[in-house]
Amino acid sequence: MVNTAYDTARQTPAASPWAAVGVSAFDELVYQSILNQPDAGAAGWALLTGGPPARVRESCNRLLALGLLQPPDSMGGLRAVDPRVGIRALIRRRETESELLAATAEEMATAYEAGLLREEPARLVEVVSGEGANAARLEELYAHAEHEVCLFDTPPYLAPRTPQLDLQADLLSRGVVYRAVYAATALEDPDVLTHAWKMVELGEQARVLPSVPVKMLLVDGRRAMLPLTASETGGYCAVVVRHSAVTEALQKLFDLAWQQATPLGGTATNGELPESERVLIRLLTAGLKDEAVARHLGVSLRTLRRRVSELQEPLGAASRFQLGVRAAQRGWV
Repeated sequence: MVNTAYDTARQTPAASPWAAVGVSAFDELVYQSILNQPDAGAAGWALLTGGPPARVRESCNRLLALGLLQPPDSMGGLRAVDPRVGIRALIRRRETESELLAATAEEMATAYEAGLLREEPARLVEVVSGEGANAARLEELYAHAEHEVCLFDTPPYLAPRTPQLDLQADLLSRGVVYRAVYAATALEDPDVLTHAWKMVELGEQARVLPSVPVKMLLVDGRRAMLPLTASETGGYCAVVVRHSAVTEALQKLFDLAWQQATPLGGTATNGELPESERVLIRLLTAGLKDEAVARHLGVSLRTLRRRVSELQEPLGAASRFQLGVRAAQRGWV
């Protein structure tokens, strides 16, 4: 006969699935005894587990509180809840508690970071130098993004955009919100414009301003990466700012710019307007100058202006702005 007596020195094994829901090794033995011999009572379960009756009663109270036992009624003593019901309810309760704990961890982390900054203000910023170091830090910031990434995009560009495209695509596939505000001068570069449209097709929320205050990546409103120099001669040198009043101010700056920016439409597939004209309208609404639009389309300025006039006439648009608004109303951009 297998000895099921409880060893008082034994603890719940780390591998036991019961440990994950807060059930001790002894409580597990009591629960199994109740399932196997529901009419044995506390004295009988004590014999099965090898524990004293008082300890078994204490265990029953814990199992009752966990929802694994039904309270006594007029028909008899304690009864086990159907394990499929009781255990699933216990798992759901633990999941809820874990979510609350995770939320508490975020609040405590904020206090922890604030304490570190008061103790060592130099921890606020980290200077990152060199192409490789900047790429690695950027990849790390993307990897730790959980909720939202905000981007100010403006020249100059010192690194190839393909790795960033892959990082952004991965973010969007994970359900992270990605908002980008592009400077109109950035979109005059065909590669940047193509990149922006690809990201919009993947789910990026993109808008355009004539200019943005600074090139910036802001992750979850808690970490920001900005260049230390504003020209190509400055090389790969950036600063990472940790969660502080500075990152909160940067978030407010981005949100203000976002409200003022014009949406950048993606590629449309339906409607009555030819795709070539859709492209033209998207370029115009992005704020590009005539010279840049003509260069993108590979046409002369004279041809461009004639095409714009031909678009304005049927829509009754007296200006480029009206053209963009009425094209958007028709779902062309």
